Amino acid sequence: MFENLDEAYTRRKEIGVRKYGRMCYGEADHMPGLVIDRYGDVLVIDVLTAGMEKLKPEITKAVQKIFKPKGIYYKNDSAFRALEGLTSTPEIIGDVPDEVEIEENGVKYLVPLRGGQKTGFYFDQRENREFLKPYFKEKLVLDLYSYIGSFGLTAALAGASQVWGCDSSAAAVEYAKRNAELNGVADVAVFHRDDAERLLSAMKKGELPDQPDIVLLDPPAFVKSRKALPQAVGLYVKLVKMALEGLKSGGYLAFSTCSHHVSRELFVDIIRQGVSKAGREAVLVELRGQAKDHPVLIGMPETEYLHFALVQVR
Repeated sequence: MFENLDEAYTRRKEIGVRKYGRMCYGEADHMPGLVIDRYGDVLVIDVLTAGMEKLKPEITKAVQKIFKPKGIYYKNDSAFRALEGLTSTPEIIGDVPDEVEIEENGVKYLVPLRGGQKTGFYFDQRENREFLKPYFKEKLVLDLYSYIGSFGLTAALAGASQVWGCDSSAAAVEYAKRNAELNGVADVAVFHRDDAERLLSAMKKGELPDQPDIVLLDPPAFVKSRKALPQAVGLYVKLVKMALEGLKSGGYLAFSTCSHHVSRELFVDIIRQGVSKAGREAVLVELRGQAKDHPVLIGMPETEYLHFALVQVR
C-alpha cells in the first residue's frame, strides 16, 4: 500500500500537483476502490470496496507517513459502499474542519468538506477552467450547475463583464457567494438558487436582463447505472439544445459530462444531436477531458469519465 501511494504521489508532483488535488484515483493508480483528495493539511478519502475497507488501517498508516496530515476524513457516503455491504458512517482522524480554504489557478475557494459534493471540490475540472480563461474577457457568462462557483469565479477573475451563476442547492449557492466575496468579485459574479432548465428557457425567450455570450453547462452525473443511460442521454441532449437555441451567433457553450457510462464517442454524439435539434450551425472548438491528477488507463476506458467540449455557435 505504501509503495503504490508513494508512486502515485510522485507522479502528482511531476505534473505540479502537490498541496491540493487528487492524490489517488482508484484503479488508475493500481488501488481499486480508493480515492484520496488533498486539501493542504487535510485528506478526504473515499473507500468504495469491501476489500479496500479491510485495508483501512494500512491506508491510514501510509497516508500519515507520506502526507503527514493534520486530519483524515473518511467520507464513506458513496452509493457504491451500500452495494458492497458497507456502512455510510463517516470517520474522522485528527483535526478535520467543516471547511478549508484552497487556491487553484489563482482563485481562492472556501470548500465544504463534510457537507459538500464528492470530497468537497471538483479538482478534475482544474485544467478546463484554466483553458477557458482567454474566452471570458468582457463577456457575459451564464454559469449553470455552478456548485460553489469555480467556473463562474474563474470567469470573473479572467475579466468577464458579468457572471450569473445558479445551482439548485441553497448551501452551494451560499458558498459561491462567500467565494465571490473572498475573491473580491461579488459585484461581478452573482449567484442565485435556481433551476438550470428554467434559466435556459428564459434565455431562449429573451427574458433574461441580457443575452449571455457564454453558457457554462456542467450538470451532475445523470447516469447512475447503464440501464439509465438512454434517459440520461435524452436529458443531456435537451440541455445542449436549449443552450444552443438561446445563444447568439458567435456565442460559446462549454459543456461537460462526468459519468463513466458516457464514452467520448457518445459525448460527441450528444452534442451533435443537440446542435441538430436546435437547428443551429456550430463548431467544435476544443474537446478535452479530466485533469492529469485523474489519470486514464488505456486498457480501462471507465477511468476516462470526464468529457469537456467548447462549442461555438455560428
